Amino acid sequence: MTPQDLQIFLQENFAAWVQALDLTVTQATPEGVTLSMPITDSLARVGGIVSGQALAALADTSMVLAAIAHTGEARPIATTDLHTQFLRPGVGSAIACHAKVVRAGRALIFTRASMNSADSGKPVATATATFYVP
Repeated sequence: MTPQDLQIFLQENFAAWVQALDLTVTQATPEGVTLSMPITDSLARVGGIVSGQALAALADTSMVLAAIAHTGEARPIATTDLHTQFLRPGVGSAIACHAKVVRAGRALIFTRASMNSADSGKPVATATATFYVP
């Protein structure tokens, strides 16, 4: 799947509030995907720091798209487990999230994501998730 394919999937299948994050798929291969999320006033909390909720949604969305890119087809995928670790305040113009599939079985897909400040490259958060594929 191409970045454009995944961008269309994101626009057609995700909730409006996820789309309001203004996510852009910048890279996509069967090994992983990269998304960018601009840090806007609506996502920032005191001090211009991106909210943890926005980072968790970015991670979850990125890992879903990584799972779809890995399988090569648009399928229903349900998050069964999501763990997010916040490492430092997310500041700057955007957050880049790289997500990859760690292991894919018939019913479960295990993923990992790393989020970095697009300006400094410093790590902001990491996440892991397990998805059920009916």
